[in-house]
Amino acid sequence: MAQTAGDAAYFQRGSLLWFTVITASFGYYTWVVFWPQSIPYQSLGPLGSFTQYLAGHHPILLRNGYWLAWLIHVGESLYALVLCKYNGITNPRTQLLWFLQTFLFGVASLSILIAYRPKRQKRT
Repeated sequence: MAQTAGDAAYFQRGSLLWFTVITASFGYYTWVVFWPQSIPYQSLGPLGSFTQYLAGHHPILLRNGYWLAWLIHVGESLYALVLCKYNGITNPRTQLLWFLQTFLFGVASLSILIAYRPKRQKRT
């Protein structure tokens, strides 16, 4: 069965809500890992207390977890490229968009690509 022309360049931006939450979370995590002394822990309530405990008692765990999270995002991005090829998304620019979006936002982007089912045209 042949694919429609639009399937080769299928791209869908993820939810702005998820992208905002992920950006804020990764930003905070980066702040905690690299500049823990500059965080106003007292102003953050329970999150500040918990973060101060982790930064003070488990800095190596935080740093390793940070790099592991980025490594997972790299793996998800590479899997996104595999899914692009499997689903017939052959446009190089579109594949790059999927790779970058998945690298930055992880499963919030990858789940869209996993759920994508290309429309197939019947041959006559």
